[in-house]
Amino acid sequence: MAQYLANPSGECCMQAVKHEGTPVGDKDEINGIKCYVSYAPSKSTEKVILFCCDVFGPWYLNNQLVMDFFAAGGYTVVAPDCFEGEELEKIREAPGFDFSAWIGPHRAKAESILDNFVPAMKEKFQAKTYGVIGYCFGGKDVVDSLKKGWATAGATCHPAFITEEALEGLDKGAIFFSCSEIDHTFPPEGRHKAEAILSKNKIPYHFQLFSGVAHGFAIRGDMSNYNERWAKETSAWSILGWWDRWLKV
Repeated sequence: MAQYLANPSGECCMQAVKHEGTPVGDKDEINGIKCYVSYAPSKSTEKVILFCCDVFGPWYLNNQLVMDFFAAGGYTVVAPDCFEGEELEKIREAPGFDFSAWIGPHRAKAESILDNFVPAMKEKFQAKTYGVIGYCFGGKDVVDSLKKGWATAGATCHPAFITEEALEGLDKGAIFFSCSEIDHTFPPEGRHKAEAILSKNKIPYHFQLFSGVAHGFAIRGDMSNYNERWAKETSAWSILGWWDRWLKV
């Protein structure tokens, strides 16, 4: 049985405060997979980031606004819909909705969706350098993508579904972890063990930890709460700096 460092997404992952803003990206379709694409201001596609969403998916406003932020920093950001049109924001209030029963099949299928999506994405944009970021549900995809070698660097915020075996097998790339103090999904013991594995295997890494915020803070926090807003924005700025460090052209 898999030994998780970052546990599977749970009920806490459905908690969200919707943010305010107007997304500027486009809806597109690549190899039959619908996606949200936010372009760099110059429209350059030399540096592309694959954005692996949390359980709310790419059509959720909060996710789109974060993608637009990275795009404004000079990156083209692409988020495939690994939930195949199902939007948690719309279905979570349905009578009898079972999150655990819903999330399992989507997680089982996500890797095959990305295996079909990524080569087509690379053919479409033909970037000089690629990064990958995953929030919660998408954390596993960051580790998988780096292991497959197509991305130079990755980042993950309050990740889920990362096993000890998977991280032990990471032998290339660089990875950034943005973490919350209050997180049953990625608890301190898992975080410390992940750090030890990366250090032992000589993988370039960076961890940041925000006090007073919970799992989901980097996407779904309450922007009327000063600390939650500061943590969310500081996380995004820090990751943008990570991209600027590793995704050079």
